Amino acid sequence: MLSTSVGVHVPECTVAAALRILDERSQVAKRYTTRSQGTTLQIECLPEDLKQNVTVYGPLFPEPVQIIVAVPMGSSVKLIGKGVRSSTVYEPILSTEQLGQLRASPAQEPFDGDATKFRPGVEAMRLGLAYEYDPYFSLSIARVDPLPHQLEAVYDYFVKLPRIRFLLADDPGAGKTIMAGLLIKELKIRGLVKRTLIVTPANLSFQWQRELKDKFRESFEVVRSDVLRANYGMNPWQEKNQVITSVSWVSRVDDAKESLMRSSWDLIIVDEAHKMSAYSADKKTLAFQLGEALSQMTDHYLLMTATPHKGDPENFCLFLSLLDKDVYGNIKSLDEAIAKHEAPFYLRRLKEALVSFPDPETGIVKALFTKRIVHTTPFQISDEELDLYDQLTRYVENQSIKAARDDSARGRAVGFTMAMLQRRFASSIYARAQNAGADEGKAREDRRSRQVSPGADHQAVARGFRGPDRRRTTGNSFRTGRDRYLLRSE
Repeated sequence: MLSTSVGVHVPECTVAAALRILDERSQVAKRYTTRSQGTTLQIECLPEDLKQNVTVYGPLFPEPVQIIVAVPMGSSVKLIGKGVRSSTVYEPILSTEQLGQLRASPAQEPFDGDATKFRPGVEAMRLGLAYEYDPYFSLSIARVDPLPHQLEAVYDYFVKLPRIRFLLADDPGAGKTIMAGLLIKELKIRGLVKRTLIVTPANLSFQWQRELKDKFRESFEVVRSDVLRANYGMNPWQEKNQVITSVSWVSRVDDAKESLMRSSWDLIIVDEAHKMSAYSADKKTLAFQLGEALSQMTDHYLLMTATPHKGDPENFCLFLSLLDKDVYGNIKSLDEAIAKHEAPFYLRRLKEALVSFPDPETGIVKALFTKRIVHTTPFQISDEELDLYDQLTRYVENQSIKAARDDSARGRAVGFTMAMLQRRFASSIYARAQNAGADEGKAREDRRSRQVSPGADHQAVARGFRGPDRRRTTGNSFRTGRDRYLLRSE
């Protein structure tokens, strides 16, 4: 037995059946709770039966169709109707024989439906209003034990907004996926959303799919290039109501982005949203342009990231413009909102602020994470090390500028490798030299197998990766020649 929020005890099997009907309760309310394709009393369809608002069924349509208008055309009839489930418009011209294959709902309700299916229908309608009596209703149908900060974000911030445009910037480990799942569940129960799009990094797509299925019983389909090819001539974005996709793929592949732009969504959630940041208003990345387009396609837009601010107020202000271009129109208004702790579309909580529920007996709350203690350790470097670091900095800057001008995969790989090079060098010169030694041995084997002259790699690096033997495989290939160049400079 399961006790619902309204106070009625209902068998679990009945609730399960009711939840299946819940997603279609709007159609149930329009027609009648006992009516479905298998149980509605249907009569043979005659031309005179094709009246406005009559629902017809049959093998000619993939779903029940509600008639908008029927236009006689000699012995045939042009039927214009709307699909009950998908709202798709159908305009077939039907002959007398085809009309004989259709069945029409009676003009008057016969009230002779199956009583065993009537009860789940009524229960579905009742559950559709349960949120008005229980503000945490989605918790009773989710497989999660939420924490206080998760409930605060969903119920004190998200659902109180008539139009959700929000940046959730909690520290890593706060459970942003659970908060997103609770939001999806709440908005679906309240009938506010039906179509949901989740945009994530490629390596997190299937993790999102798995967690939403296991914890919230929500089935999402991951749309990638193979799905797009398999649905040639169709738009999978519009055909599917709950979709997960990769921000890097959909922002760079024109076919994927164009077909996505032809769809509409009730709720869009972006994970690791800092990837949509732009350098400036004049230099917008492809991911930022995608974020702008998505913002125009939905009412409810949730951005989630643990690193929203890069230390540049102008960059952060531009990032928040994805939510609303007018709220933080300039850096001054943004600084004032942060200083007064009155940022209505922004929530950030550090790990130190996250606690458990109070203990039932003692009332004591426990911190969820160990307190971080930060120490600044000074160090001195020699003149030779400083000179080498300066040379490396100039080298990285020059190569990064060249990589920024190259919008190909090679250019992006070089830019990423440049960022990693200086970071690793600053960490430990000794570790860098040890790694370079290993790379040198590997490169020597490479040259022997390819019969490349020993100086070719070094010459290519000195020319800025523009030699005839430029590497195209991985970042390690670039790193090999560059490390030898730096060590020889030293």
